[in-house]
Amino acid sequence: EWFQRFKNGDYEAKVTQLMRLSRALKEKWTQYEESHDKVILQHDNVRPHVIKVVKKYLETLKWEILPHPPYSPDVALSDYNLFRSMAHGLANEHFSSYEEVKNWIDTWINSKDEEFFRHGIRLLPERWFIYNKALTLQKKWRKQSCIASGLSWTIQRQY
Repeated sequence: EWFQRFKNGDYEAKVTQLMRLSRALKEKWTQYEESHDKVILQHDNVRPHVIKVVKKYLETLKWEILPHPPYSPDVALSDYNLFRSMAHGLANEHFSSYEEVKNWIDTWINSKDEEFFRHGIRLLPERWFIYNKALTLQKKWRKQSCIASGLSWTIQRQY
């Protein structure tokens, strides 16, 4: 139902979700405040997620918005802890059916306690910082590479 509403352009569903999240945080704020000084929302910056209604509501919450990285060929930052650990568990596994794979995944997920998932979430700001730093260095390298290749092209043309 929610997906169909969203697909049809009814973005109130997104705002409603944010309202529920905000209320839940306020109810548990004393627990949250003990270990955090602010709310950081990792926000997917795909077009439907950044429409004016959603942007406006996020501004009223005064949360820090941590943009979701654009397409990354690697694992999403939010899944890094999960899939890295899962890959270790899969190292010597062999499956002969979809059902075996599904059962293994269900068993593996159920074997993890809440702290495993909390730890992965707590690592997000650090992982985002590292990702951003790498992205910045990559952009600088590309720019310098383009300048260098343009310079060598100009020099070659002159001689």
